[in-house]
Amino acid sequence: MMTVEDITRPIVSELDDFEQVLRKNLQSNAPLLDKITHYIVKRKGKQVRPMFLLLVAKMLGEINDKTHEAASLVEILHTATLVHDDVVDDANERRGFYSINALWKNKIAVLVGDYFLSKILLLSIEKDNVDILRVVAKAVQEMSEGELLQIEKARKLDITEEVYFEVIRQKTASLISCVCEAAAVSVGREEERERMRKFGELIGIAFQIKDDIFDYGTPNDIGKPTGLDIREQKMTLPLIYVLNKAPKEVKKELRYIVKNQNENSQKVKRAVSLVVEHGGIAYAHQRMMEYKEEALSLIEHFPESPAKESLIGLVEYTVERKK
Repeated sequence: MMTVEDITRPIVSELDDFEQVLRKNLQSNAPLLDKITHYIVKRKGKQVRPMFLLLVAKMLGEINDKTHEAASLVEILHTATLVHDDVVDDANERRGFYSINALWKNKIAVLVGDYFLSKILLLSIEKDNVDILRVVAKAVQEMSEGELLQIEKARKLDITEEVYFEVIRQKTASLISCVCEAAAVSVGREEERERMRKFGELIGIAFQIKDDIFDYGTPNDIGKPTGLDIREQKMTLPLIYVLNKAPKEVKKELRYIVKNQNENSQKVKRAVSLVVEHGGIAYAHQRMMEYKEEALSLIEHFPESPAKESLIGLVEYTVERKK
């Protein structure tokens, strides 16, 4: 598997340029906002979304100012959704750092998220990037609909795989599909935008299934099982599979633990072992690899290049990552 350093090699200078554009676009006249955005930028993760956007753009054409602006808009959108998600989930931490709402309270966190969303609109109009704005706005709509669909359906223990995939397609995969479509638009490859949107959607679904698997650990012990999703009664793919396919008595026990004993550590541990024993992890892994392979088949016909090689490496990284 390629390292992150290998993956980013064709776009090292472009990632630096993107960082500069993002910092500039996040500047504000309000000192409190500047303080908060500085805190957010400082604790950014691996920058997977900008990497996807820049690599797709470079595979398809020449990275330009519009590409950097598109990457900046998508990253601002992602940040806004995370800030709002932490308020909705009442979360005090994200990636080991305090959340915005934990440090500055919910009211300020909501306003900061709103500010970021308004910044997307203003920047798009100022730079005359309405075509990119259309892609981003669609992602906002999908993510909101996915979150609402999950609230409506996913707390019920009879959720189907079909509903699960619709939720994650909208809630998680829509952002990566937005990234890849925006990349095509930014380099003037309109004829490839639908292909790249689909490519991103498939990667986003695989990415979410990988997150589902982490909660249970794996035979190779990727990480110690936490059972956090079971504690929170989240209906993830491994759990859905076992609730649909396992013998009747296993389904009954598992359903009872998730519904009534999800705060009992020993019972949660038992639920995790039931999901693993009855093929939930193996099935989820199989589906994840199917989505990955389908995504890679969409870019097979593009000419070989360092950007394409790194893009394939980044796809592999999303399903092989250890955290």
